[in-house]
Amino acid sequence: MPNPNLVADRRSVEPDRWKLSVAPMLDWTDRHCRYFHRLLTTRALLYTEMVAAGALIHGDVPRHLRYNMQEHPVALQLGGSEPTDLAHCARLGEQWGYDEINLNCGCPSERVQRGAFGACLMAEPLLVADCVKAMLDAALVPVSVKHRIGIDKTESYDFVRDFVGTVSEAGCSTFIVHARSAWLKGLSPKENRDVPPLRYELAYRLKQDFPRLTVVVNGGITSNEQIADHLMHLDGAMLGREAYHNPWWLASWDRAFYGAAATELTREQVEVQMCDYMSREAAEHGTPWPSIARHMLGLRHGLPGARRWRQVWSDHKLKGLSAREVMALAHAVQTDSV
Repeated sequence: MPNPNLVADRRSVEPDRWKLSVAPMLDWTDRHCRYFHRLLTTRALLYTEMVAAGALIHGDVPRHLRYNMQEHPVALQLGGSEPTDLAHCARLGEQWGYDEINLNCGCPSERVQRGAFGACLMAEPLLVADCVKAMLDAALVPVSVKHRIGIDKTESYDFVRDFVGTVSEAGCSTFIVHARSAWLKGLSPKENRDVPPLRYELAYRLKQDFPRLTVVVNGGITSNEQIADHLMHLDGAMLGREAYHNPWWLASWDRAFYGAAATELTREQVEVQMCDYMSREAAEHGTPWPSIARHMLGLRHGLPGARRWRQVWSDHKLKGLSAREVMALAHAVQTDSV
């Protein structure tokens, strides 16, 4: 349901809002994943999967925008290229209580390219500026842009500098820089996450050239040491695949980067809370537990017996059991394998 307690203007946010965030990842960062991640960190900003503007305009809005109130701060990422459509979707995001609206200008998939949005929008900075202005006019929440450092094999810093300069003039003050180019021809989306070289120095130069903007870096970050290094130059770091596959890493963030108390939950207590959540979701929405459990398969990453534990939680032959019963089986086989 939309949040009835929206304040008049939420564009003024705490200065460390973007210090750490979990990247929007298609098929991964759904509301169940975000609920799980929020158990591990109370402070990091969480992002939805990309939601295409057309899906909101012509589809099931509650299905796309429903989330758990515990997820805040949580941002809605949109995909689209029509200013009027994006304005409508930004207004919906505000009505539903999202803390930020993000425009995807970084996805390189062919499906997204056919829709004329994602990374190919970097070739049209004036259009992106029009989209941003329309969203800002429609909603009173911050609007950010997530983008690459270039498209295809463009190596010029001038390209991304001019893109950011043009879009910032429309009122966008937060840019999340995936520090790789997007090669729109010849590479799959998976290859686009690994093959184009990382060039963090271009993100650093953007912050130097636009000191009043919030610049967040994304891509290839796998440790707290790397995060700390980036925060010496930039306003934030966005973490993706490593955060998803090794989620217990998130439990260190509040203390390491916000000076806040670390989570008091153990891995076992997190698992119990997720079981309770699975039970509620099954009762209220008919959600089968495997749809939720898949997001926590990395919870015991690196621990003895983790492989056997993970095999139980990913065994769809057990879907007739309750989540609590599956947890008991998982603990039994984990103990046997240690």
